[in-house]
Amino acid sequence: MHTLIRRSVECGMIRHMTKKSTTKAPKTPAATPTPTAPVAAPESEKLSKTQLIELVAGRSNMTKKDAGLAVDAALDAIVEALKGGKSVGLPGLGTLDVRATAARTGVRPGTSEKIQIPAGKKVGFKVATDLKKTL
Repeated sequence: MHTLIRRSVECGMIRHMTKKSTTKAPKTPAATPTPTAPVAAPESEKLSKTQLIELVAGRSNMTKKDAGLAVDAALDAIVEALKGGKSVGLPGLGTLDVRATAARTGVRPGTSEKIQIPAGKKVGFKVATDLKKTL
């Protein structure tokens, strides 16, 4: 051993390096909550366009291709109406409409810099009363 290291050890300067490790008692696992009745999760949180086309095809005796064209046409018509500023009523479901948003001050994430967010438009949806009652 080098003299410098030996002297440092003798003086206690490197005591933490030569100290024997102590074994700690193992941690006890946290108490587990009592299991409750399992809740059946839906297959998917969202109905995809493909699933919608399959439902339309099955309920209307259409081929999937024809149902796909019908769904695409309906969605295109809804988008065009909203772009034109019109509201779209879907009986039994609700009403889609375009709503104006005011200009406001926001905060940029990460830098906390204040930024000005311009006024704009967003799509709003109001659920039909009958549907709201059944949910």
